[in-house]
Amino acid sequence: MKTILRIDSSIKGGASVTRRLTDSLVEKLGGAVVERMAQGLPAIDGAWVGAAYTPAEARSAEQIAALALSDQLIDELKAADAIVIGMPVYNFGVTGPLKAWIDLICRVGVTFAYTETGPKGLLADKPVYVAYASGGVPMGSGYDFASAYLRQVLGFIGLANVQFVAAEGVASGEAAAIARAEEAIAALAA
Repeated sequence: MKTILRIDSSIKGGASVTRRLTDSLVEKLGGAVVERMAQGLPAIDGAWVGAAYTPAEARSAEQIAALALSDQLIDELKAADAIVIGMPVYNFGVTGPLKAWIDLICRVGVTFAYTETGPKGLLADKPVYVAYASGGVPMGSGYDFASAYLRQVLGFIGLANVQFVAAEGVASGEAAAIARAEEAIAALAA
């Protein structure tokens, strides 16, 4: 059975457009779902970075503990056959919770490596479906700093097969924006 890792990053709870779209994506894909709420994930700090850059065999008990959640999140990524991400756009970029998740999964020597030819993603590629929702920021526009950023970060760790479905213009026509996104989800090959 296929395993889907679902990451929701909206702070709006049940009123979230992206949560509604990730529901539809998960239903379309079918399979066992591992749900990860990005809200509440801690921001990385200096101790975390120090632990991440310390060779595994040299880490103290405190450093191992500092990386435990990161290890868990990375294990979830590795175990999934597909990933579904709910990405609302707040102030032209990704949400704070989604940024926290990204920071926790980007680990040198674990999900990416620096090589003589530049960075190399270490995760096996798998499909990633992103539910994009914005009040008025068209995806791909000059002031959409979220979609290109997420595509870049995912590619950086090895996940290049990224597809977006967008509910754009939610602030001026929520029902129509959601309907367009739902049509795009229905058209996806699962």
